[in-house]
Amino acid sequence: MAPRVDDVMRLCCEISAHDQIKVAVKNSTKGAAVAGGAAFVCGMLAGPPGIAVGGAVGGLLGSWLTSGQFKPLPQILMELPPNQQQKLYNDVFAVIGNLDWTDAAQLIALVMGNATLQQQVTAALLNYVTKELRAEVHYHD
Repeated sequence: MAPRVDDVMRLCCEISAHDQIKVAVKNSTKGAAVAGGAAFVCGMLAGPPGIAVGGAVGGLLGSWLTSGQFKPLPQILMELPPNQQQKLYNDVFAVIGNLDWTDAAQLIALVMGNATLQQQVTAALLNYVTKELRAEVHYHD
């Protein structure tokens, strides 16, 4: 991995750890399918009131099935293949491209010391996670 890509990956890990961001990539789809399936079945059996009951019960069941399935975002980021790391690097570099840094520690210090820049990097990171990875995001446990 190129040093600058590695620096940006470490920055993204630091920001997501600081904000205690967790994501579920595969299991959010399973939870949604359970909720939708329960609403459909109950709707077929009991009509419109069944849809409401099925949606509520399915939502609770889907939530229960996916609870504990969220991983810390730094873990997800470090497991990304190189082509996805490059895509994330490109998205974040669009925000920090005007910065001049020598290593990851300096980059982290520059970004974490500027609230606006930190918010912009966090926004780029979350946009990548939700759009590219199609992940469900949770803050703080």
